[in-house]
Amino acid sequence: MDMSRLGLVCITTSDDVRYRTITRKRLLQHEPEAQQQLLAELYQANLQRLAQALAYCRQEGITLYRMPSSLFPFSDEPVGRDVLERMADDVAAVGRQALAHDIRLVMHPDQFVVLSSDSSGVVANSIKILDMHANIMDLLQQPRSPWAVLEIHGGKGGRSREMMERIGDLPDGIRLRLALENDEYAYGAEDILEICHATGVPMVFDAHHHVIKESLSSYEHPSVGEMLRRARDTWPDPGMQLVHISNGRSAFNDRHHSDFIDAMPSSYAEAPWIEIEAKLKEQAIRRLRQR
Repeated sequence: MDMSRLGLVCITTSDDVRYRTITRKRLLQHEPEAQQQLLAELYQANLQRLAQALAYCRQEGITLYRMPSSLFPFSDEPVGRDVLERMADDVAAVGRQALAHDIRLVMHPDQFVVLSSDSSGVVANSIKILDMHANIMDLLQQPRSPWAVLEIHGGKGGRSREMMERIGDLPDGIRLRLALENDEYAYGAEDILEICHATGVPMVFDAHHHVIKESLSSYEHPSVGEMLRRARDTWPDPGMQLVHISNGRSAFNDRHHSDFIDAMPSSYAEAPWIEIEAKLKEQAIRRLRQR
């Protein structure tokens, strides 16, 4: 396994990588002009923190970084989007740092993104949120390709056909970066794989979700390696394949994440990029490297 391809998720347990936020309630207490000022200050602070995160990744030899979905809060609304657009040159400069140092930037929009929903309002809001993420990637001058992945889950079960149709209608900024991840509830690995083949969207395989969904007792079950390899076939460039790993907190099949990664599928030696979804973030990465 190439340990340089272990990815950091959003923040560190230390104060090295941290971000600011603001609640909707606090924002709406102000007049529009004051809202813009608040967001401008917050966005500049978080952009500086993103630059610090990239510097941290370089220092630690980490070449994949998942940016938080709340990097630029409310930039899916006109007040925030206008503020962010005025910062385009500064945002682009930080994005070029990532490209120059070969640090892969990805995002994982939150649970409110449900393209398979039977509610037109939820679908419209999901596309709005995805568009915000795609706009951030564009401003960071990241390619419209699976290199700059936007990862989402399948959402509402039993609606694969609707999911396929809606993916096909997405604008290029979203669709060309989109990747689908299997979950432990509605869309197992086989379900997501089918949607990925039908839509041309890559599959992010999560082994922990898979063993929970299928009630498996080991990462060495043959289906884990099989799904890893089948998921790789959905990537236009197999060298970009991204997978996730986490361990159960209280038991192997516990869906809650543990502090460290003590069990890793042997098949993951074939995975070019691995996001480490452990509670202790960079400490988990260091411990894996030591092992």
